[in-house]
Amino acid sequence: MLEPLQEAFMQRAIAEIVLVGLAGGAIGCWVVLYEFSYAAESLAHSLFPGLVIAALAGIPLLLGAAPAIVLAALAIALAARAPGTSRDVAVAVVVTTMFGLGVLLALSPDSPPGVEALLFGDILGTTDADLLAAAALAVAIPGALWLLHARLLVTGFDRRSAAALGLAPSALEALLLILLGAVVVVAVQGLGNLLVVAVLVGPAAAARRLTDRIVPVLVLSAAIAILAGVAGLYSSYYLGTAAGASIALAIVVAYLLASLGGWLRGLRLGAGRSRPVATIS
Repeated sequence: MLEPLQEAFMQRAIAEIVLVGLAGGAIGCWVVLYEFSYAAESLAHSLFPGLVIAALAGIPLLLGAAPAIVLAALAIALAARAPGTSRDVAVAVVVTTMFGLGVLLALSPDSPPGVEALLFGDILGTTDADLLAAAALAVAIPGALWLLHARLLVTGFDRRSAAALGLAPSALEALLLILLGAVVVVAVQGLGNLLVVAVLVGPAAAARRLTDRIVPVLVLSAAIAILAGVAGLYSSYYLGTAAGASIALAIVVAYLLASLGGWLRGLRLGAGRSRPVATIS
């Protein structure tokens, strides 16, 4: 257990997954509740050309990802205004176009070696700048969600009542997407364009199988993201597998175990309800 901790790259990777797990696990609960899983995947894929351009230019990936995600959001908004075009269709068109553009750029003769890490991540190559960005995210995202907790809860469970109470559901959902975009931009550097959605959806979905209360779901989601992330890194170290893929697989295993636990919990509760109620005569 202690051997991997002697390596500096593993220390950085574990610190990165803990910080990203805190932010991703927290916002993942609202992603699942608001049914934004497709949006999370779309945001991750749409910033791929920005990542490739940043790699080609030799600049930090963050500087390429941020403009790409803003461009994608604007493109989706414009496409959705076309007559007869639903929002889902607009998202699909924009994301497919931008991901295809990123692939074309990645196949360019000028592409640097190792560009495939943009797809599958390179968490073992975490830098000081990556850790700083992840640390800022781990503070900002839970803090913002704590301030918005009551509004998100009301809107998530009853959108009509939220409007009647003076809340603006559309503005709140837009703000949630902005926070989601920030998490994706930072997390994609370690987990890759294809795997980042795992840490946003998997832990929250697993936590949701174990409890129905939002605060325990938030805590469990972050804990599952961190534990599965560390388990994936250890598997990668000893089995020689890709770190990002190992983390994603560990999250899938966590979800399956949580599903089994939820099923057993349901059986226990069902058995409890079927017993005769004792009365005092």
